[in-house]
Amino acid sequence: MSYSFYSGMRKSPDVSPRRLSDISPQLRQLKYLVVDESIKEDTLKSSRSFEDINSASIEERILRITGYYGYQPWNAVYTNREDRPRENVVGSTADGQAANGGAPGAESATERWRLHCCIKITAVQVRKALWGVAMVMCVCSSWAGSTQLAKLTFQQFDAPFTLTWFATTWNCLFFPLYYIGHLCKSPERQTPRQRFRECCRFFGDDGLTAKVFFTKVAPFGLLWILTNYLYLQALRKINTTDVSALFCCNKAFVFLLSWIVLRDRFMGVRIVAAIFAIAGIVMMTYADGFHSHSVMGITFVVASASMSALYKVLFKMVLGSAKFGEAALFLTIVGGANFVFISFVPVILYFTHVEYFGSLEDIPWLYLCGVAGLLFAFNILVNFGIAVTYPTLISLGIVLSVPVNAMVDLYTCEIHFNAVRLIAVLIICLGFLMLLLPEDWDQCFIQLHAKLQSKREEPAEEEAGPGSSLNWSRRARTSMSTFPH
Repeated sequence: MSYSFYSGMRKSPDVSPRRLSDISPQLRQLKYLVVDESIKEDTLKSSRSFEDINSASIEERILRITGYYGYQPWNAVYTNREDRPRENVVGSTADGQAANGGAPGAESATERWRLHCCIKITAVQVRKALWGVAMVMCVCSSWAGSTQLAKLTFQQFDAPFTLTWFATTWNCLFFPLYYIGHLCKSPERQTPRQRFRECCRFFGDDGLTAKVFFTKVAPFGLLWILTNYLYLQALRKINTTDVSALFCCNKAFVFLLSWIVLRDRFMGVRIVAAIFAIAGIVMMTYADGFHSHSVMGITFVVASASMSALYKVLFKMVLGSAKFGEAALFLTIVGGANFVFISFVPVILYFTHVEYFGSLEDIPWLYLCGVAGLLFAFNILVNFGIAVTYPTLISLGIVLSVPVNAMVDLYTCEIHFNAVRLIAVLIICLGFLMLLLPEDWDQCFIQLHAKLQSKREEPAEEEAGPGSSLNWSRRARTSMSTFPH
């Protein structure tokens, strides 16, 4: 009910009616009267004749509202509504502090709680960043170390497929190591069989069947072996710097395949990164003068990057995302299948003298175990490092292996850095870094620019002088009044 209806019925106490027949017109209007809750509360607080208006009869309510008892609720409402804003404006600070009583203590407790939360969040981020720095160094060291050690291994043991088979067999250790971590961390400890069955649900309701193995596991095992074999073949042809730089193109291939096959979001910056990767490949080929030896090596490493990209995209399309236990089980199955079904290939290559090595004593087992161990550590860091740090930092460790390999090659005099090769390496690395940008990087950049611009404008407004305070308050009131509408 609006205030104007009450003002039309306002009467003084001297001319208040004494009989119900005198107010029959008003009764007809009061037939549809609905009293507001705020008016009703004010009436209850101000009444001296009745303790509760709800317990009164109909006649008493009517006589009271029409002024029979000399009480004018509309006048009180008018006074209260007129005075409330002034009270709120004038005494907001003093009344608020008096009403809260312990407001300083409450505010200090709230501030301490907020400070504690901020410190906790900052500590978590700092810990994650420190773990990220350690992960970057470990990923870079393991990837660059395995590349350099494999290059040294081929000087004494020229058998890339046998080395691939030997290193892939080490994947069988993934699930046992994961189960040890499960026993140390998880409050609900399960037996190996229970954990194995729970992780097998990743392949479907039926678990790991023969059909699932040959349709969902065996193809990825072949892609895994091809990726590593082609990478090692490339190391036999060209230097480690070119191989590690060209393998970074797999990130661009992943984006192109995801855009075509998985219908991922189109991003212009990633298209530019893919163009940089292709341009780097062409320039790298041109740097060596298009010799057959270097062209074959570049072809091998580009094919290896393509197999790696195909592995990642098909895994996402067929199996989706995997948890840590499921990923560990999957890699263990790949290693076991490699040992069971691929072991005959190195034997055939040995007897056909394609990959011939003398006796078992002539095999440099230390180098082989070093390459396999470093690749195993690299795969652990890449697949399970996201538990302690950001995925972007892990990818950053891969691209940092390029300058590490370049320094080693420069020290051993196995590479000549001309202008074309240097530009090609920089373009490929730049494209890799551009692919690490998040999908909403443009919005984040705009928000950051807006924040920096607002911080620059704040000192200028503070130095504008006392005359600008009135205009500022008016602008603030206008914005506050128009916001709800």
